[in-house]
Amino acid sequence: MPKTSKRLKLHGFNNLTKSLSFNIYDICYTDSDEQRAAYIAYIDEAYNAERLTGILTDVAKIIGANVLNIARQDYEPQGASVTMLIAEEHVAGDAHANSATPGPLPDAVVGHLDKSHITVHTYPESHPHNGISTFRADIDVSTCGIISPLKALNYLIYSLESDIVIMDYRVRGFTRDVGGRKHFIDHNISSIQNYLRRDTKNRYQMIDVNVYQENLFHTKMVVDQFHLDDYLFCIDSKSLSEKEYNRIQRLVRREMMEIFYGRNLSRDIAGWE
Repeated sequence: MPKTSKRLKLHGFNNLTKSLSFNIYDICYTDSDEQRAAYIAYIDEAYNAERLTGILTDVAKIIGANVLNIARQDYEPQGASVTMLIAEEHVAGDAHANSATPGPLPDAVVGHLDKSHITVHTYPESHPHNGISTFRADIDVSTCGIISPLKALNYLIYSLESDIVIMDYRVRGFTRDVGGRKHFIDHNISSIQNYLRRDTKNRYQMIDVNVYQENLFHTKMVVDQFHLDDYLFCIDSKSLSEKEYNRIQRLVRREMMEIFYGRNLSRDIAGWE
């Protein structure tokens, strides 16, 4: 974990833009059209625009932002979107707003104060033949000034019960100190993992692809422990034959690995033995 940066003495406003983008996935197996429809309906209700607004409002509190405006929409036949305009003010006593201290979990939300926007879009979908259903949420948290979207990492991962998380973090633009020197980043970071809690790290396998000279950071995570019962909807694994159990397990694991690696796989993937 990097050391905390010294507070920069700036000339005017901090003009750096810090953007954090998530793709979060939940995977499920259903063995009939009725069960698939029920799963999609469940996801659509559990992650409707009202609940997503609540999650994003908590995110605004965590990172130290005031909500200026909210636009939200539920879609037919499924999916939802929320866009939130936020504003920043100086947080008294928060001299290390960008330190690598992991943010809170859902049961430990603490608010501060106040720029930019937070958005979420959901994409429930199902495979037409093999019973796999996937829920995806795309979340973008973009801030300007001293507040950092990295504080909301752990809260978002746990709030959306994520099987797979793909994250991109980028710092754009520059700000000037009182001597006129440009600063293209105002905090130490070697990986998005610097901002994850230990218990979060212990739940996932992770891969980093970072371009330090461009202030680009990319981390992919997939749950480390695989238990098929966690991925069955309206199905009792005890009712499955060994052959059927193994077939469904291969389907679910392959779906997860294809999403994690971002490509179609020609054969079953081993792992989580």
